[in-house]
Amino acid sequence: MAPATFKLNTGQDIPALGLGTWQSPPGAVSAAVATALKDGYKLIDCAYCYGNEDEVGQGLKEGFASGVGRESVFVMTKAWCTYQTRVELALDKSLKSLGLDYVDLFLVHWPVAMNPEGNHDKFPTLPDGSRDIIRTHDHVATWKMMEKLLETGKTRAIGVCNYSKRYLEELLPHCTVVPAINQIENHPNLPQQEIVDLCNEKGIHVVAYSPFGSTGGPTMKAEPVVKIAEKKGISPSTVLLSYHVARGSTVLAKSTNPDRIKANMDIVDLDAYDMKLLTDHSEDLAKNNKLTRYVYPPFGVDFGFPDKS
Repeated sequence: MAPATFKLNTGQDIPALGLGTWQSPPGAVSAAVATALKDGYKLIDCAYCYGNEDEVGQGLKEGFASGVGRESVFVMTKAWCTYQTRVELALDKSLKSLGLDYVDLFLVHWPVAMNPEGNHDKFPTLPDGSRDIIRTHDHVATWKMMEKLLETGKTRAIGVCNYSKRYLEELLPHCTVVPAINQIENHPNLPQQEIVDLCNEKGIHVVAYSPFGSTGGPTMKAEPVVKIAEKKGISPSTVLLSYHVARGSTVLAKSTNPDRIKANMDIVDLDAYDMKLLTDHSEDLAKNNKLTRYVYPPFGVDFGFPDKS
């Protein structure tokens, strides 16, 4: 059977499956969170930048009121780029919206800082319309601030998000606390094996977002995904979610549809042959320079990903 949880380097258990809330339509988020908790989800992923943490908080409140215990739910959120020099303020804002005293995991959203005094709270721009980036900022300095948050009790663990191998290699020599996780875009069309391998080596748990790719679920149409789904009599989405768990990663499934939220809980065991089909597909894409990254904000920054550098 597929594992229900994985062990983090902090000793915490993190669920193998979580509900993602990025780009979920306004007005539908609180119901999605409450439904997920009722159905048995134990991991909720959110972020200040998503602009819907008030709704996530309402959904958590409904879930807790229905008998779900706070201690049984793993909540993670992220410090946005305009808060890289003031991470505790970012955490305080999220806690207030979420209605929580602490989160289980707090992440650096992207390893880049944007002007905290710019013309927008989340997406400040320069006169030419480009992002107002602090080019002199060192992401290691942000991590040092993150480490201090552990003393406050407001978060039980800290981690990173969207870190390439290069950025991790810059960060790790300076860590007093090794990141608990690295949350990255991950699917057979973008396996990011070099990052996954480094994280596995260093004891950093991988959490996969956008497992279906982007709008329309392009990764569901990949030939081996369809083939495995037909062979096993399951949906392509089940194949993709199960792929991550078989790789030892947690996966975030995003939906506000109650039936889909429930269906996404069906994680199955993929055998060695299934995984080889998916791995061969990934390796073939890599060989032909056809890997596809669906999430890459227009920061004008080289984040060190081989397919974008």
